[in-house]
Amino acid sequence: MKALVTGGGGFLGGAIVKMLRDRGDEVASISRTCYPELASLGVEQVQADLADSTAVMKAAAGCDIVFHVAAKAGVWGPYSEYYRANVLGTENVIAACRANCISRLVYTSSPSVVFDGRDIEGGDESLPYPAHFEAFYPQTKALAEQLVLAANAADLATVALRPHLIWGPGDNHLVPRIIARGKSGRLRKIGNRPCPVDTIYVDNAAQAHLLAADRLFPGSAVAGKAYFISNNEPLPLWDMVNRILASADIPPVTGTIAPRLAYFAGALCEKIWSACRLAGEPPMTRFVAQELATAHWFDISAARRDLGYEPGISIDEGMRRLKQWLAGRT
Repeated sequence: MKALVTGGGGFLGGAIVKMLRDRGDEVASISRTCYPELASLGVEQVQADLADSTAVMKAAAGCDIVFHVAAKAGVWGPYSEYYRANVLGTENVIAACRANCISRLVYTSSPSVVFDGRDIEGGDESLPYPAHFEAFYPQTKALAEQLVLAANAADLATVALRPHLIWGPGDNHLVPRIIARGKSGRLRKIGNRPCPVDTIYVDNAAQAHLLAADRLFPGSAVAGKAYFISNNEPLPLWDMVNRILASADIPPVTGTIAPRLAYFAGALCEKIWSACRLAGEPPMTRFVAQELATAHWFDISAARRDLGYEPGISIDEGMRRLKQWLAGRT
C-alpha cells in the first residue's frame, strides 16, 4: 500500500515510516521541514503546513491510508497556534481522505484528552473527556480526536490511538527535557506519593499504529474507536525519570516540593509569562504540576483484544538502547 504519514520526520512519525518501508510499503510524508533521512528511505516529501488544505490534498493524492501523527505538542503557547495545528490540520486531513477516496485514517491522539487533574489508575476507554483543560495541547487534541472518531463512516474508517509518554532513541522532546533539567539541578519531586505512570517505548507505539492500520476498514471492530496503548509496565513517575537520568549518567532527583506549592508556582509563572510576554516556556505550569503529582496508568485490554497489540520491547531493554544511543551522541 501507499501511506501518507503526517509529521513523518518527527520522533514517532519517523519510527512509523521506517516500519512501513521495512515491510515494503510506499510512503509519503508532509512536514514543515524536509528531512534527509526520509529521502534516504525513498520517502516522497511534501514540505508544507497542515493548515494548508491544498498542500494536504496534494500530499494525500494516490495514497491508500493516512497516519495522522503530526501535532503541536508542549504545554505553552497561544491557543490559536494549537488550534491551527491540531484542529484545523486534522480537519484538512479528514477532508483530504474523503476527496482522495482514502478509506483508512489512523490518528495519533493522547491520554491527556481524558486527564482532569486527578489520578487515573487502570483507566479504560470509557473515561469521558473532562469539562475543563489546564492546557491548550490536551484541549485541542481532544477536539481533534472527536473530529476523527465522528468522521468514521461507510467510506472512511477511522481509529485513534493514545500512546502515553513516548520515549527512546531519537526522542526530541521528553528525554532531552528531562536530561536538560536534570543537568541544571532544576528537577524536584512533586509530593511523596509513588504515583504509578505508564510510558511507551517508541517502537512499541509505532508497531501499534501498523497493527491498527492492518485491522482497520469500514465496519471493522476497530473503526470509530480510541485505544490506550502503553508498555503496560507502570512505574512510579520519579523512578522512571531517574532511570532516564541514569541512562545519561546524571544523579537522581532527591529534592521535593509540595503539590499545592507546585500548582501555585505554575499559576504564578503562567501569569508572569503572559503579562510580560516572555519568550520560551515557563519553568512550571498548572498542567505540568498536576501531571507530575498524579498517577496515570491505563488498561490496554482493548488494544490487546482488537489490535493484537503486545509491547515487544520492555522498559529494561528500551533503557539499554537509550543509554547506548545517548553514549553515541557524546
